[in-house]
Amino acid sequence: MNTYHDLEWGVPVHDDRSLFEFLTLDSMQAGLSWITILRKRDAFRKAFDGFEIEKVSRYDQGKVEELLQNRGIVRNRRKIEAAITNAKCVLEVQREHGSFDVFLWGFVDGRTVQNRWHSFKDVPAETPESKRMSESLRERGFRFVGPTICYAFMQAVGMVNDHLVMCYRHQGLDR
Repeated sequence: MNTYHDLEWGVPVHDDRSLFEFLTLDSMQAGLSWITILRKRDAFRKAFDGFEIEKVSRYDQGKVEELLQNRGIVRNRRKIEAAITNAKCVLEVQREHGSFDVFLWGFVDGRTVQNRWHSFKDVPAETPESKRMSESLRERGFRFVGPTICYAFMQAVGMVNDHLVMCYRHQGLDR
């Protein structure tokens, strides 16, 4: 958890494949702890072909059944099917906007929102931006993308800097 916090959480991500990976992992987390997902991350990467969007978009029912037997990942049919649906939706967003990155970062005007929280209790579970992102993704057919999942995603990929002000990472990401 410390390594993830120190090296990844909140660092801006602009690669479409990586953004799809984080969105999928955050969707898989629904109802679970993030540490559970982190521990399964390598297995997810292997099971989902490195989160290659085009490959995942072509998964069929046979692949779903195979994934449901994989003990290394979250074996929830609805979440697995959502990942496949979401891959197809990412391809549509790429066609429409040029990249998934441009579309997603548009919710924060292309730059990290610099929050200044002093306590964990101050950090919201969702924001107007995460609600707009959720609504927009749902309108495009994405699944498992509620406003809380979207906010966790925004935190993970550096769209918001939610490191507490006393955390050494806050200043490092305060750009």
